[in-house]
Amino acid sequence: MLRSLTFALLALGLTAPAAAKEAADPAAVEMTTPVFEMFRLVPGKTEEFIRDMEKWDKVSAAGGQPPTQLFLHAGGEGWDVLLYKPARPKPTPAQEAAMAAKAKEMGLPSGLLYFVDIREKMADHVHFEGTGPLTAEKWVAQIESERAAKMRGQ
Repeated sequence: MLRSLTFALLALGLTAPAAAKEAADPAAVEMTTPVFEMFRLVPGKTEEFIRDMEKWDKVSAAGGQPPTQLFLHAGGEGWDVLLYKPARPKPTPAQEAAMAAKAKEMGLPSGLLYFVDIREKMADHVHFEGTGPLTAEKWVAQIESERAAKMRGQ
């Protein structure tokens, strides 16, 4: 299943936002890791799941964060919804507080209640994080640089 997902993501050309890649000093802004989540939902729970995603996107917006990218099954293996959260600047404490306040205002569950709520909608779930996006050329340059540094004793 993961191999097909990897090929699908490559075919879709999913990349991090241009602004994140073009930051003048990437080291100055701590970025999140890109996150992919694939769900096989409990029959009859698709609409409820997606409506919940809409609510959580409002929470993200309250903290200045972009919405999660949502992909719906159109063919292939047994999955219903794919969520993609590109790399983005990590939220500040003020943004996190704004998101927590919005979630509370909307009456959204947190902690163990969130876990129970989301698990009632999913039959199966795959969550993985990765580094990137990058090209093979960039990866080769990076590994060559690391090998050269190791040879210099750094």
